[in-house]
Amino acid sequence: MTTVKDIRRKVRRTQTIVPFGVGGILDLRGESFVAADIRSWARTAERVESPRLAAKLRVDDFRSAPVVPAGKAAYTSRNGPTYVRFPKWLFCPLCRAMAFWKTSLEEKDRVPTCGRCPGRPKLAPMRFIQICRDGHLADINWFRWAHSTSEGHDQRQCRSGRLQFLATPESSGLEALHVVCETCRARRDLSGISHKNILRKLGMICPGTHPWQYDSDEPDSCEETPQAVQRGAANVYFPVVHSAIDIPAPSGPSEDDPAVRSVVDSRFWPDYRERYGSPVADNFRAIIAAECGVTEEFVEAIGRRASEQVAASSPFGSDEHLSIAEWAAFSDPESVPGSKTFSVRRMRLAIAGTAPQSMQEMDRRVASVVVAERVREVRALEGFSRYEPSSGDNDEGGRLVSVDTARRAKWLPAVETYGEGIFVSLDEERLSAWERLEPVRCWTRRIERDLDASFKVDRLRDKSGPVLLPRFVMLHTLAHHFIRQLSYDSGYNAASLRERVYARSHPTDSTYPPQAGVFIYTAAGDTEGTLGGLVRQGRPPYLGETLIRLLESAQWCSQDPLCADSTGRSLANLNRAACHACTLLPETCCEIDNSLLDRTLLIGDSEIPGFFQKVLRAALLESAEAVEGS
Repeated sequence: MTTVKDIRRKVRRTQTIVPFGVGGILDLRGESFVAADIRSWARTAERVESPRLAAKLRVDDFRSAPVVPAGKAAYTSRNGPTYVRFPKWLFCPLCRAMAFWKTSLEEKDRVPTCGRCPGRPKLAPMRFIQICRDGHLADINWFRWAHSTSEGHDQRQCRSGRLQFLATPESSGLEALHVVCETCRARRDLSGISHKNILRKLGMICPGTHPWQYDSDEPDSCEETPQAVQRGAANVYFPVVHSAIDIPAPSGPSEDDPAVRSVVDSRFWPDYRERYGSPVADNFRAIIAAECGVTEEFVEAIGRRASEQVAASSPFGSDEHLSIAEWAAFSDPESVPGSKTFSVRRMRLAIAGTAPQSMQEMDRRVASVVVAERVREVRALEGFSRYEPSSGDNDEGGRLVSVDTARRAKWLPAVETYGEGIFVSLDEERLSAWERLEPVRCWTRRIERDLDASFKVDRLRDKSGPVLLPRFVMLHTLAHHFIRQLSYDSGYNAASLRERVYARSHPTDSTYPPQAGVFIYTAAGDTEGTLGGLVRQGRPPYLGETLIRLLESAQWCSQDPLCADSTGRSLANLNRAACHACTLLPETCCEIDNSLLDRTLLIGDSEIPGFFQKVLRAALLESAEAVEGS
């Protein structure tokens, strides 16, 4: 029996969105590739259904990368996404000769090798490449680099393409690396290659192309200054990813039901719809229920359905639509029918009257708990930017490059993942009273001023709403510490968990209900997404203990007092008391790039009252009493 050895390069399906989606660089076994655009995807790509997300992104549908079978079947069906070798400039690790690799030199299932050296060692890719703010990616013109310091006539007139990449022992920095012409011996080291305008000074311009483009594709007219960067640098690739939780249609009576008609025809119905979600709406709901002979829950269900229909046709941000439906489903899980993709159940903290004071204080602040035994998330890649993250309509960031560089994308690459999660919402009355405190409002306005000055303002406003509320920063920080604590308690690692923060502000004339909650769920895309650890942690008494412990851990940071007293951290000063030692998470966990975080609004300090400050003080006092008692 002959064994078939599968030596093809492989990536997991979820990695075709992030981090190896269209435009992303993949380093694999000493080789370097870049993901081609979706024109290279096979027609056998699987369709992914997500109507709400498709409406948000204005595309027809989504498609998931086809799975290439293993074993012998793999050789009859090679339909995976295309990855193009990049950079094209390679060098031999033995003789140090450089070679510009062409597509015509590629051989099936073979790596590039050196033809000079015995044993044909594998060629290695050059470390530096060039990018620009318009999203273009290209090789550096190493011939021009080597001859940029030419001294004699022969060096200035040299047209040889034979180069070497030498390393000298005099230094350990970039000045020890030299690109040398084998013919005229012109040479230049790599010191200063990362300076901002070095390539333009040498006459190198951006070609306006992407490595995967066809010969028939016309290059863009690009006037941006190219920048030399290491191919593994963080600013080479900024994917723009959108996601949505699959929410089944709410259950409820038909619109033709006589009881529904009587509610809608009530003279108080317009007032109820206009003020839906506000305290005044409670009075109108009670009047309509008494007038029509139905329960208030019945009127509430009809009002919520009408609110969602308004949201679907709203001119405001599309993220608003997604958050409204998800918030409604988690706030009232009984109204949403269970399905194979969405199964939720309401829980309680179950804090007894004899419980410690810290637990009782926590119970007063937590409005509801919902465990999601099964959720489905669809994650779609809209495009990417280079050099700087895309800032939407703002011209200050990098340009968003579509996943289809030849025309408007009618569909987007996507992946669906299944998992579980915990939803926690806070008491709206206590939260609103806390937000009205002047120290809290002033502190948040300072963060908002930095947000308005940031090149990420458009994208972050899509999440926070037109006004940055104190609850958004506080709940976002809570979500990060929640994930950190769950990584200890639930058995999941932090990178397997993701957050969704429901704290968006609404326009002043909006009738949307206020939001105040977080949803922590698994999104690993494999068996680790359904271990049951989060569902267990969402049940009493585990959740209450987890919330207390996360507040205690949030009080301490190894970088204090620098972290705690910070008036601006991270990119564009969008964080306050938050750093890698205490609050920040892997990029896959956070939906807004580890921005708008502050432990102060969560636990408080001597000047600013945190929302959970009383809970933490009670917990610390109980710990001190326990130590003294022992």
